[in-house]
Amino acid sequence: MLDRIEPDSSEPVARRVFRDLRQAIVTMRFRPGQPLSEAEVAKSLGISRQPVREAFIKLSEAGLVSIRPQRGTFVVKISAKQVMDAQFVRQAVELAVVRKASQELSAASIAALHGIVKQQRVAAVENPDIFLDLDEAFHRSIALGVGCEYAWRVVEETKAQMDRVRYLSIPEQATPVERLITQHEMILEGIQARNPDLAESAMRLHMGEILTSLPDLEKRFPDLFDSDGATPAKGEDATQRRVPVTTKA
Repeated sequence: MLDRIEPDSSEPVARRVFRDLRQAIVTMRFRPGQPLSEAEVAKSLGISRQPVREAFIKLSEAGLVSIRPQRGTFVVKISAKQVMDAQFVRQAVELAVVRKASQELSAASIAALHGIVKQQRVAAVENPDIFLDLDEAFHRSIALGVGCEYAWRVVEETKAQMDRVRYLSIPEQATPVERLITQHEMILEGIQARNPDLAESAMRLHMGEILTSLPDLEKRFPDLFDSDGATPAKGEDATQRRVPVTTKA
């Protein structure tokens, strides 16, 4: 289920458990609606139950699990409203960051971003999970490259629901990877040209991509989404097609 946690004095165990569980939920190894056992997770990781309990609380605060007294802990379904709320916050932050980057990002950092995009082209064919890790690295590198560490922490804290949709959209081709790579190149073009308006416009287009794929994913995977506040999809009929999700063992 999860890899055992080896001793590491540099980071608290509960934080590492939280990170591993968050990744498992985001990548659909733990599916929406699935119950999580504190005892089973602790046994799988080879640790005591206390850090698992702390991690569950943090996951609840992040909106990824629901802790129900006398009933258990469950992975929450994806909330379209929370995805849209997170997208609104993330877009506001990243538009400001990319304008700053177009004026201040160093040549070395720009070269590193080109390297990430090249790696994405390879990963798009070979490994979708690595592709999305590189997508994360691209955006994080822009923020950290201009000293916006706190801004990136804000993004990380708000985007858990977005990340689940992103991981769902790539293998199902709701969002073509070539389009994402092209958008990254457009963002880089604006930064490299020292053109804040061009960089912001490219980032705005990129940030809106998830809202384009969201209605289709809700329609195709109704069992994974919270039915409250579903986003309307243009031109769709009442028939909902269920498609199985392939998850890691």
